[in-house]
Formats: sequence, C-alpha cells, structure tokens
Amino acid sequence: MENNQLLKISEIEGRGRGIVATQPLKPGQIILKDSPLLLYSASVKNSTFCSNCFRVILQSPIPCSWCTSSFFCTSNCQSIAISSSHTPWVCQSLTHLRNTFSSHSNLNVDQQIQAFFLISAYNLAVISPSSFRVLLSLQGDLSFVSESDVRLLHSLVATCPSLNLGEFGFFKELTAALLAKDKVNAFGLMEPFEVDRERGVRAYGIYPMASFFNHDCLPNACRFEYVDTDVNSRNNTDIVVRVIHDVPEGREICLSYFPVNFKYSERQQRLKEDYGFTCNCDRCVVEANWSDGEDDAMVKEGEENEDEEEEDEEMEEDVDDEVNVNGEVEERDQDFPHAYFFLRYMCNQENCWGTLAPLPPDASPSSVMECNVCGNLSKSDEL
Repeated sequence: MENNQLLKISEIEGRGRGIVATQPLKPGQIILKDSPLLLYSASVKNSTFCSNCFRVILQSPIPCSWCTSSFFCTSNCQSIAISSSHTPWVCQSLTHLRNTFSSHSNLNVDQQIQAFFLISAYNLAVISPSSFRVLLSLQGDLSFVSESDVRLLHSLVATCPSLNLGEFGFFKELTAALLAKDKVNAFGLMEPFEVDRERGVRAYGIYPMASFFNHDCLPNACRFEYVDTDVNSRNNTDIVVRVIHDVPEGREICLSYFPVNFKYSERQQRLKEDYGFTCNCDRCVVEANWSDGEDDAMVKEGEENEDEEEEDEEMEEDVDDEVNVNGEVEERDQDFPHAYFFLRYMCNQENCWGTLAPLPPDASPSSVMECNVCGNLSKSDEL
C-alpha cells in the first residue's frame, strides 16, 4: 500500500485493520489494481481454463509435458508456468495428490483445493521468498482451521516429492498458519457469467493489498475481474477496485464479500462460518428485526421496482431527499436503508445480482455504469 496515495491501512475500532481513503474519491475512480501473490486451481482436473493465466481455452489445449491434469492456452503460458506456478516440483506434487485423491474417497472437495493451495504456497517459498514473507504477514486466525484438517493436509503434502524450503522449513505449525491465511484472504476468480447457469470459481488467489478490505452489506466499492478480456496481457488476473459513489476523506472503503441480494440470515451465516465475525453494519442492524418473509419480500420488491418505471421514479424522489452526497441514507429512512442502493447500484440482468459502478471518470464523472458480474454497461439515467 506504500505506493498508493489514495488509500492507507488503519486500525479500525472493532474491525481490526481496514483500508481508509486518504483523500476524497469520485464515483468510478480506480483506487487499487492488485496482482496475486499466488493462484491455484479450484478444480481437480479441468481443461477449460489455462493452468497459468486461467483464461478460457478457446483452441486445442496444450497439455503439460509431464502431467495429464494441467493444460495451457498457449506455449508461451506453458513456458511461463514452468518457471513460476507450475515448476517440476509442483507438477510432480499435483500428480501425486490427484492419484491420492482417487484412492481416498474420504477427502472432500474443499480439502483437495486446500491441498492445491499448500502446494502453491510452498512453491512460492522457493521461487520468491520475499513474496512468501508477505503471505505470512497477512491476517489469519488459527481458530478457523481445524486440527484434524491441519494433520491431514500436512501429511498429504509430506508425501509429495521432497522440497528444500531453506529458511522456512516444513512443519505442521507453518502449514496451519498458511491454511489460516488462505481461509480469510483468498479471492475467487469467477467463471464467465451465463444467465442460465450458476457461476462457479475457476481459481483462487491471494492478493496482498486487497486482502485488507473489510466487508459491508452496503459497500462503497466493488472489485472487477478481466481475466478473459485482454488475451495479450500477462496481468489479466489482477483485480481492479473502483468506488461506487463519492467517498469522503477518512472514510473506510468496504467491499461486499458476496452478492448484495443475500438476505440477512444468509449473510450472517456466511460471514460467521467463512470469516468468523458477525456483521453489525447499518443494513444488518435494521434487518436483524425482520422475519425471513419480510427479507424475501424486500428483495423481491427491489427486483420488481426495476421493471416498473413509474414506481422507480417515485421511490427515487422519496429516497433522494434522504441520501447524502456519499450515497448514504440519512436518519429519516432507517426502516429500509438499502432501497436507494438496490435501485441504483444492483444489476437488473436476470440471475446476475452484480454491483454497478461508474466507468472510470475522465474530466467529468462517467454516466455509464458497469456490472462487476455480467459486464453489462448501462446509462445511469436509465436506472
């Protein structure tokens, strides 16, 4: 974060470390481009995505020369991977693990993916010790990782071909620490959006700066991925964070860790199980007193309103009086603080539920909104 003049990492009471704006931010402004420390596949075997850049493979996949479960989109990607993410040790270890998975039916999918992460992390310790130290410096709570998983996964990696980790060594406590980092810091790089199919994860990545963004159920920023867009870029797995609306200096910048249409009980369960905390944001404080029926009705009402222009205009006129320049709802409408957010910043594409942010401004703010899930562009005055 040292080279980013827009943001700083601060201790925030009751929330730990978070990211705060060091100056006023404009709608659509890019506040962070972050490259992954490491990436690892979310699939045991998949020839759909390149094992180096994780783009969709459009032509005949190029198989790895040594293993049968990794594929590349070009010979250049294969060459890059051999000296970085898919070294001979990684290749041999992944082959060994996949053979082990087929003979141990008691291993679930999450444990298999965690094993892939450990291989990627221990490989990082060899090819880039400085990056491995950054990984170890990230937040991570050992209470999130079960002792049985640590024993199982450490023993699995121990059976892989020997690896000299130098100053870091190989011991169970380090494996536990790594798993704790992965648990709360991994970002999923998503598969391409399709209206009639549930969107899955193609890969997971650890992003050193983006990992400090805290969650809010009404975020003021969102992240964009452009994995498949620029076929010539080696930075296609970078994530880009843009602010949604005006943010004043000193305000914390928050992302939503999942689609904003999740109802209260779903959000709280997800945050507790995956991140170990209970959310007390303004939206959750209000919705805590709702029944699930009311929760569902509000989300449904938000969807229906997007198709009813007259009701949209009336709602927006009512809410605009109570929304300040930062897109925040003032005290007079605390019964439904996210009405304005749903109407203006939630994508209305079928089965999308993405968040809209303006395109990066030039001399003046952009009126074009981009969805961070389906990629659709729309005029802000049409919403």
